[in-house]
Amino acid sequence: MEENRLTGKTAIITGANSGLGLETAKVFARQGAHVILAVRDTDKGQTALEDIKKEAPGASAEVMQLDLSNLDSVRTFAEQANRTIESLDLLINNAGVMVPPFTQTKEGIELQFASNHLGHFALTGLLLPLLLKAPESRVVTLSSLAHRGAAIDFDNLDGAKGYKGMKFYGQSKLANLMFAQELDKRLKQHGLPTISIACHPGISATNLFKFGKREAPRIFKGLMNRYFQPAVMGALPTIYAATEPGLKGGEYIGPDGKGQRRGYPIIETPHKAAHNEAVSQRLWEISEKLTGVSFNFTN
Repeated sequence: MEENRLTGKTAIITGANSGLGLETAKVFARQGAHVILAVRDTDKGQTALEDIKKEAPGASAEVMQLDLSNLDSVRTFAEQANRTIESLDLLINNAGVMVPPFTQTKEGIELQFASNHLGHFALTGLLLPLLLKAPESRVVTLSSLAHRGAAIDFDNLDGAKGYKGMKFYGQSKLANLMFAQELDKRLKQHGLPTISIACHPGISATNLFKFGKREAPRIFKGLMNRYFQPAVMGALPTIYAATEPGLKGGEYIGPDGKGQRRGYPIIETPHKAAHNEAVSQRLWEISEKLTGVSFNFTN
């Protein structure tokens, strides 16, 4: 990537206080972008901001509060962004929770589906006017290897009929991928220049790997460091998806190594589970219903 390619551009990164989001923010800041760290915990966000400015003196960055599991928070964030930002070049739907204990949001939705998918769906829809004001803007949504073989259980999105953490995580990551693809399709149908791309980090050692609210045991951390790639590598597919000039929209970017677990970014083929158009359209419709957000594709 050329030096300062992102100068003058504005990027919002959800979950940018640690892991993949922080590494992405550091690169964007070094490349001259104004980076908005959209984080649930603003104290951790400020610590991340200090970290970024140490690595990139003179970086343009700020912290804004966003809780993706709370639709009121998503709306408040979007309202503030629409008031204070002229246009948005990059929206990085990065934040995620993984296999927490069974939890429902105040809207009655299972936490992983609510945070990982619905929060980002609503955020993207509410920020679409800003994205359409920027030439060649992009939405990058993080999926996961866990989308493979997953399914959307429309009859149990609240988890009330049974909950298995990893099954619901896979469902949320399949939803992320389907959303990214469906969004790009709809943008193209309306002749709009904004593109949507999905990516995944392989298997990266980030704080996403926690045991509920507890830290992972020390032995597990040791195994992570041995077999998982570091967050700085895991962020490369996101950075590639956000900046590679040749991408047209609709791609799925991931690592090129064995099993797509680690390595450098390439265009991949999603699992066949992601190609069911009827499910994608139903997911879009129910996401609009559950969030109350409809996308306005008029520029």
